[in-house]
Amino acid sequence: MPDQPVPARPRKNRLIWMIPVLVALIIAAVFIGSRIYASTVSAQAEAAPSLTATPAAGASSAAGPTGSASTSTDISGTWTVGAGSYAGYRLNEILNGADVTVTGRTQDVSGTLTVKNNTLTAANLELQVGTIATDSGNRDSYFRTRAIDTSQHPTATFALTEPVELSTPAAGNEQTFTIAGDLTINGQTRSITAEVQSAYAGDTAQLVGQIPVTWAEFGVEPPNLGFVSVEDHGFIEFSLAMTKG
Repeated sequence: MPDQPVPARPRKNRLIWMIPVLVALIIAAVFIGSRIYASTVSAQAEAAPSLTATPAAGASSAAGPTGSASTSTDISGTWTVGAGSYAGYRLNEILNGADVTVTGRTQDVSGTLTVKNNTLTAANLELQVGTIATDSGNRDSYFRTRAIDTSQHPTATFALTEPVELSTPAAGNEQTFTIAGDLTINGQTRSITAEVQSAYAGDTAQLVGQIPVTWAEFGVEPPNLGFVSVEDHGFIEFSLAMTKG
């Protein structure tokens, strides 16, 4: 009896068998891709603000009678935010189960500090929220229109509410102190405290710090879009290059 041809597997059955394989491959690609994206974006996140070795290298310090930089420890007067300053936010996203650290920053920071007899008596700072930028234009657009309506609330501000006793600074030395004040974001004002590090060099100084915040307290609703969500807390962080006079 002649061999009978083996009947071909129906095409429909092959398609049914392939569907779960394709789904598994797509899920694996999304998972691996999100992990790669998370590690890449986290690597691109800016480091937390820290003090430089010598603020402004003492370049703007007043010259003494011999022409050398002044080492005066009299810090009384008005200190103004200058070039090289920045402020912004730090938060964590969860993208398809992967943790992503995001930093947004702007150099549009202004303001003054007032010191009298080694006491910080006033501080008024302002940043332009609409110019804060991250590594993603889509994220920035969401932040400026939905998280915060920057057309209605273009600035964030901080005002000191309690004087701060400062130790007598020596050029190049660092000190840490705690500030208390009113932070206004998205038109909402809340009382906050934060630790600040400072370094002094003649008539220049650097101040850095992070302010822990819960976004809902400022009327900011963290996005939760299914594939990406944002933790409900984060930091406002800053590095201020100050000049006296």
